[in-house]
Amino acid sequence: MKTRKLARLITAAAIALGSGSVLAQEVTLKVHHFLPPSSNAHANLIGPWCDKIAKESANKLKCQIYPAMQLGGTPPQLFDQAKDGVADIVWTLPTYQAGRFTKSEVFELPFLTKNATTASPALWEYVQKNSLDEFKGTKLIFMHMHDGATFHFGKVGPKNLEELKGLKVRTPSRLGSKMIEALGMIAVPMPAPQVPEAIAKGVVDGANIPWEVVTPFKLQEITKFHVEVPPGMPKPGNSIFAFAMNQAKYDSLPADLKKVIDANSGIETSKWAGTVFDGPEGPARKISKDRGNTFITITPAEYVRWKKATDQVDEAWMKEAATKGANGKALYEEAVVLLKKHGSL
Repeated sequence: MKTRKLARLITAAAIALGSGSVLAQEVTLKVHHFLPPSSNAHANLIGPWCDKIAKESANKLKCQIYPAMQLGGTPPQLFDQAKDGVADIVWTLPTYQAGRFTKSEVFELPFLTKNATTASPALWEYVQKNSLDEFKGTKLIFMHMHDGATFHFGKVGPKNLEELKGLKVRTPSRLGSKMIEALGMIAVPMPAPQVPEAIAKGVVDGANIPWEVVTPFKLQEITKFHVEVPPGMPKPGNSIFAFAMNQAKYDSLPADLKKVIDANSGIETSKWAGTVFDGPEGPARKISKDRGNTFITITPAEYVRWKKATDQVDEAWMKEAATKGANGKALYEEAVVLLKKHGSL
């Protein structure tokens, strides 16, 4: 009897020690993204997020960050790398995969968002309610947008629709392409890292890109003309970004580490990410001004013309969403309501 009792005590102690070791284990997360270490996303968003979870977990959660696609693949493959477990977490622009994130991409419709701080929490709310199925296999940690894509040209400075006609312009996404084409330009899809060389070699005349990435890619040296909308107005384009974790990896974490991830996820983290992406606009514009680049602000009347020309993009998206079983009109209207709620419209 004493032997059996002693055996039970030893077994119980072993189980207790084993569960303690699970709670105390250190986990290193492989975090993959497509921009260089000098980028705003790497230095001011991904790095600080990783530092915060390390601190709050007493260094039981750590990140190994792989910038500039160091784990291999191309930017459009990043989401699937998280879904399939090639990386534990990715920061990516989901709509680099054209047509896959139809419900979520409503936020990329033209002239819909003013900035990232106000649009990002609206995006998070919208996706949580309407399109989580598009991100199946991952746990969304946060989502955000950028400061809004304006037009940056190498050798021309168009001021109206007539002068835009026929210009070749880089676009980041499917809806960005449709917006550019609706304005009479020729859309050339490509990821952001390819833009500087494409403009320098004349492959494209310019790019629809946010100020946030102008300085890291030294576009202020390559583009001499910056075409903007009137202050306070929604910008021509935007992109949705996701910081997504492999669902199985999250599920494998002990409860205390899940709690740390959860505390650094959601709407407030999404809003913080938005502020990070709005921050560089002012300094980037100043750098370009100091170089003597030309800034063109289209007139309010011209803005109305541009907006009207792109209304067809909204209508086409609603119809396409309907073909995939969604109520496109209702989704668009809900996106507008959320953007107004958070001050982006």
